[in-house]
Amino acid sequence: MAEIIPLHPEPPSRPSAPIEPLWREAVGHVLRRTRHERGERLADTALRSGVSPQYLSEMERGRKEPSSEMLAAVAGALELTLVDLTSAVADSLQPAARAAEVDAA
Repeated sequence: MAEIIPLHPEPPSRPSAPIEPLWREAVGHVLRRTRHERGERLADTALRSGVSPQYLSEMERGRKEPSSEMLAAVAGALELTLVDLTSAVADSLQPAARAAEVDAA
């Protein structure tokens, strides 16, 4: 008899690596943390930045992929530069990157 060869063989299993957060989620976390540290309401920050409270909320929850203009507007309303924001996001991702390196080794 002939051997049956599956059309879609199962991929080889590999150890599961920790899932890194999406950039938009990390940015949103930093924006929300900064706003809370400043003791501001969402509506106040949204008004100063020129974005709707709903859109800012979605940015903070990592649901939107904001343009650089939107990021600059919200960062400015929080008295951050884009460099400050980017640096804070990079710093927040460091523990996840280190954990991924350790697990990969």
